[in-house]
Amino acid sequence: MLRTAHDLTLAGAHPLAVTTQVWESWQRSLAAGINPDQHLPRHLHEVSDVVALRRGHVLKIVMPALSELLADESSDGRHLLVLAEANGEVLWRVGSRTTLRQADGLEFVEGADWSEGGVGTNAISEVVLSGRASQLFSAEHLVRTHHTWACTASPIRDPDSGAVIGILNVSGPLNTVTADSLRMVKCGVRLAEELLRAARREPARKAGSATGERSFADSSPVAIELLGERPAVLGADGRRTPLSLRRAEILALLESRDRGWSADELAYAVHGETGSAAAIRIEMHRIRQVLGNALESAPYRLAPSLRGSTDVARVLRLVREGQVTAALAAYTAPLLDRSTCPAVEPLRAELTSAVGASVRASSNVALLRRWCATEMGCDDREAVRHLGRLAGFDDAGYLASSARLSRIDQELGC
Repeated sequence: MLRTAHDLTLAGAHPLAVTTQVWESWQRSLAAGINPDQHLPRHLHEVSDVVALRRGHVLKIVMPALSELLADESSDGRHLLVLAEANGEVLWRVGSRTTLRQADGLEFVEGADWSEGGVGTNAISEVVLSGRASQLFSAEHLVRTHHTWACTASPIRDPDSGAVIGILNVSGPLNTVTADSLRMVKCGVRLAEELLRAARREPARKAGSATGERSFADSSPVAIELLGERPAVLGADGRRTPLSLRRAEILALLESRDRGWSADELAYAVHGETGSAAAIRIEMHRIRQVLGNALESAPYRLAPSLRGSTDVARVLRLVREGQVTAALAAYTAPLLDRSTCPAVEPLRAELTSAVGASVRASSNVALLRRWCATEMGCDDREAVRHLGRLAGFDDAGYLASSARLSRIDQELGC
């Protein structure tokens, strides 16, 4: 009795459980001599020879970023990241020891041919043929030993010609695949193509360097500016590299916690319930392009060489040391003034509260006047009252600060 989709295929019938595209792939695979019961992939190169192939491959520059974005090498990691040639030959694999051993049992290894003619129907082979992203589950694979796996693959294209130059694949047991798997793989492809595009612009950047323009890569990062509206990283040579608001928010969070953050924690802190760890990993890759080794992973945190180097950390350090005048001078603007990120707002309030408390405790009239005249201290009612008590309620500084409070109350409808 015919029981399985594969038995139906062998009999020439089209099983309703699979798409026409998969069924046609099964037919071609069988015609090519693929045995569903015992087939292993052919090998185009020995594993040792693939090392040399990778060394000269255009995709070698994107592999570190893809590993950071999609790989899971932890002890309980269950999926495998694979980067293959455009013809389906496996070039790179990244995963936990357990997952790699499972893949070894299928000979899903470097140098193996994962095209349709090499091992039958799978997600990589579908991309080779169609040039489009593909996702296959369980018995959609022709070879029965692949039925406990699910695979998601998408082509990586040359940013200039549009030709497929590689295939990004994530594979693993069925319960490791989620609704986000295909989206995450496509995010990885976009990142890879962006990096390839940037690499093409590198000769022009180097030409610019010859005329006096310098890349930040020429100078190690020594400090991070987070106060105000123009966050940036400062190099040892004084060069200032601007930061996007989102990346500055992430750096503010990294600075706030020595033990570091996971991608999931940062995703929730920055984006709330809609946050994606994949999006955070992409941002982290871009931040690493600026900070280099000064950004650590697993968990994400600033390296000791850069920890405590932000202008925020300097203000707090001066407050702790009782250097109130210096702290007030260093506190030039609110933390990331344009940010509305819910996780940044408490950090901003904490900084203002620390400086305000130290100024009030000093009972220094000159410092109170300066503090109450700043954007951060103008609504510090306790400081204004303290100034009035110390300097007199007819003091010009007190009167100006009191008038500003009255205006703020009117604007708020108080």
